[in-house]
Amino acid sequence: METLESALSVLELSIIAEEEALLRRAQAALTRAAANAPPTRSRDLLSIDALRALRDDAKAASADDLPPLLLELSIRQSLLARAGDAPLPDARAPYMAHLRVDEGGATKDYLLGKCSFLETGAGVRIVDWRVAPIAQVFYRYREGDDYEEAFPGRTAEGSVVARRITVIAGGELQKILGDGVALTRSAAGTWAREAHGAPAFTPLEASDGAPPDVTALLDAEQFAAISAPAEQPLVVLGSAGSGKTTVALHRLARIAASEPGRFPLASMAVVVPEEGLARLSRRLLMPLGVGETQVRTLDTWFHAAARCAFGKALPPMFGDTPPLVASLKRSPALFDGLCERLGAHARGRPRQTLMRLRAQLADAFTDRAFLASVVARSSGALSASAIEETVRHTMMQVSAPLAKELRAITDDARKVAIDGLPIGQGTPGDVAGTLDFEELPILLFSQQLRSQGAPLGLPTISHLVVDEAEDVSLFELAVLGSALGEGRSVTLAGDEAQQTTSSFAGFARSLHALGVANATQCRLEVSYRCPAPVTELARAILGPLAPEAPARAPRNGPPVQRFAFPTEQQSQIFLSGALRSLLDREPRASVGVLARDLAAARRIHELLRDRSDARLVLHGDFTFAPGVDVTDVESAKGLEFDYVVVPDATAEAYPVTHDARRRLHVAVTRTSHALWLIAGGAATSALLPPLEC
Repeated sequence: METLESALSVLELSIIAEEEALLRRAQAALTRAAANAPPTRSRDLLSIDALRALRDDAKAASADDLPPLLLELSIRQSLLARAGDAPLPDARAPYMAHLRVDEGGATKDYLLGKCSFLETGAGVRIVDWRVAPIAQVFYRYREGDDYEEAFPGRTAEGSVVARRITVIAGGELQKILGDGVALTRSAAGTWAREAHGAPAFTPLEASDGAPPDVTALLDAEQFAAISAPAEQPLVVLGSAGSGKTTVALHRLARIAASEPGRFPLASMAVVVPEEGLARLSRRLLMPLGVGETQVRTLDTWFHAAARCAFGKALPPMFGDTPPLVASLKRSPALFDGLCERLGAHARGRPRQTLMRLRAQLADAFTDRAFLASVVARSSGALSASAIEETVRHTMMQVSAPLAKELRAITDDARKVAIDGLPIGQGTPGDVAGTLDFEELPILLFSQQLRSQGAPLGLPTISHLVVDEAEDVSLFELAVLGSALGEGRSVTLAGDEAQQTTSSFAGFARSLHALGVANATQCRLEVSYRCPAPVTELARAILGPLAPEAPARAPRNGPPVQRFAFPTEQQSQIFLSGALRSLLDREPRASVGVLARDLAAARRIHELLRDRSDARLVLHGDFTFAPGVDVTDVESAKGLEFDYVVVPDATAEAYPVTHDARRRLHVAVTRTSHALWLIAGGAATSALLPPLEC
């Protein structure tokens, strides 16, 4: 904080008084409405009688009074058309932004919230940002701008008098953010200007631990993407922190609110590669009122799809596919190879059982000549050693499970090892009779080839969001596309620079596989997450992979901190002490320690095992609570932390390869405030630019 209320300017004090009075007026109106509403919530706002009365008022209104009446009529018609009984706004946080406009000398205040409520006599107009036409003025213009927008029944012309983000929690105004204004209320109730050097905790952070609501922070470019027609497939591209996930989820929420009949929430789907991003997506959807939306990882979605297509009795899934094998099974080169190998024999033939399809796939995965052709097609993306690894892994999977071979032994005690565990546990026999998760989309795609476009029997998806699309394989996209409804409503979000798997074939091929080659492309140019020093470093790390136009970072921040030590033990001692000091100083900060892999993450977590706020995250089970999350780079994709520590920024962990460039780029761009790079016991990665003397 920079100063107390007594030292605030007259303008700042007047803004605080104005916003607090407006909040009290809105809360009083909501209290009256709640007291007068019947239990079934058939109050005047949604009643046909009120709508008719408003139409009569409009017929008799003067030219000056007509525009606001038409706007209110449009809002009420939208609400009446929506299914179910809409609740009143929550008086503890009834809205998130305030827009004041002047149209022909008439000044009106509009409050952007999650549902609409009007009491014009008290000057209270809370409008649903998803459906209210006036919301586009808030997102497209700034204070002092003149606007001209097409509203239902009229063209609106005026000027923006005030445009402010208002953070309200527990019924109290906590923060006011506007053009040239940043005011925060302390726990003691006093107001002060925000300090510019403070850690960049989200400005919409709620004091009650609720998920942050970033809706009011959308810029004009992001709002334009959200407003794209539902039937227009959209691909949202942008650098790390540009708001791709935010845009994709807000577009889903807007479509669901605008056209609930065509796009019911129950048939919408959000599919992401990692569990951590799935948890974050669910968390971000909560403030948008679309909690029913199904958010799943690729593995869980395809496991459910396979059970639907092939029956519930699937073989056991093997959850630890060797990396080389997983890379081959997700490769575009394998997609092309299998299309040639299976396509000529599959089309026009009846569907096969899962057992027959699995046998055909095993035949391909043990054909060394075929696998060699796949590796050759990959242009270096796949290693030749993947051939023998895939053959060996497949042979173990198709072998008879040990339990089957031991079924002649009736004495169960003889099937237990000396350590008390089943005799086959922890041996190669564990793999026998299993399927890899990477095989499920391939099996479904193989069945799809035989279907010649006929549906696989999967539930229809009315609107699909695919996030981190650069890590989604062509097999997965083709099957997801087969589940789309007739409208083929899709939002695809991704970034070429953040590719960390072998699955990416370019967005043109991805869209074609999904069946939406006509998608509109939107590229977000501003990186809001990372401060300028991190954005500049991230571009240097990408080197030849960096896009032509650098991402714009609208704010500065602390310089990137780099530390090098002669031994790994010294670097670990430093890291342990530095993290303890940081958490003692800033207990509300979120810190991500992002190691190269899970084995390294386990070793680092051992240094902090005595702290309850230091969590080892192995399977995406992020809590998004303050403290330290120790995990690997892959698991952190799509996530954000106040502080990020890369504990192994060495040449060994990040050599000069395209894959290492992308992985290190992903790691450093997870921070919203400060970045530490630590190297111990080995040379610092050559991907990092030399330190300036």
